[in-house]
Amino acid sequence: MGTALITGGTAGLGLEFAWQLATARHDLVLVARDVERLETVARQIRVAAGVDVEVLPADLSVPDDVARVARRLAVVGGRPEDDGLRPVGLLVNNAGFATSASFVEGRLSTEMRSVDVMVRAVVELSHAALGQMTQRDRGAILNVASVAALTAGGTYAAAKAYVRSFTEGLAVELRGTGVTATVLCAGLVHTEFHERAGIPEGVFPAWAWLDAPEVVAVALADVRRGVVISTPSVRYKAASAALRLMPRWAVRAVGKYRRSGPPA
Repeated sequence: MGTALITGGTAGLGLEFAWQLATARHDLVLVARDVERLETVARQIRVAAGVDVEVLPADLSVPDDVARVARRLAVVGGRPEDDGLRPVGLLVNNAGFATSASFVEGRLSTEMRSVDVMVRAVVELSHAALGQMTQRDRGAILNVASVAALTAGGTYAAAKAYVRSFTEGLAVELRGTGVTATVLCAGLVHTEFHERAGIPEGVFPAWAWLDAPEVVAVALADVRRGVVISTPSVRYKAASAALRLMPRWAVRAVGKYRRSGPPA
């Protein structure tokens, strides 16, 4: 029970998080850029699951928008300035994107936007949420990274490596507070993520793909148990172990999945 805020909550893993949390009777705050899609998803979840759903349109590459989401996360509850809003007990930092263009051939503005969304916003929103969570001695943060964090895959992999390390640091700092931090390191998942990035699913073998409901169910179960690094599926646990053990020159040799393409 309680309230969960999900960034990128209208598509891909974010949408699956929304439905699974709503089914478990959590109220939701959904954050995304597309207002029309936000309203549609919120209406569907309210009708089907019978929970409260707030919508918070925001582009997490825009500092003022991030600040608005941070203010919502800072709500402690019970104060006149909180306007009757309930505190967020679970923050899911899910928003992110990749492109098919290489760093050299792509647009710098796109690369910087990805850093803003997947690094800067994660840090700012986590800080806002942890202020009220530690004050209340309960809460959880789930940051969505990737197995790509262990590879040499350009800006996306670097951003996810930051998120993984950042979350591990939070978990150490939060020990004994009643608040937990978990990082989801999934592999390839059947969502619209890769289509939006211009990366055809067919370039990867069929066995490499996971289904979103399975990934989200494992991640939420790990959050409940206080697991720090959540890696769904045996195959990606094995892949992660191999990537950690391989010399970095070997990772660089085999780990580049991005291909050249038009600027995003």
